[in-house]
Amino acid sequence: VMGLLETARLNGVEPYGWLKLVLERLPSLPEERLHELLPFAKNPLNN
Repeated sequence: VMGLLETARLNGVEPYGWLKLVLERLPSLPEERLHELLPFAKNPLNN
């Protein structure tokens, strides 16, 4: 988890907001769209 948070920070994504978004969206997101939640995805908080 710490590695993901650090990756988010290094990619200009606020780590707490990103993790909160992932935990909220993960249960309902189809498997083929999981890549959208990665911290290095383009604008992960806006997807």
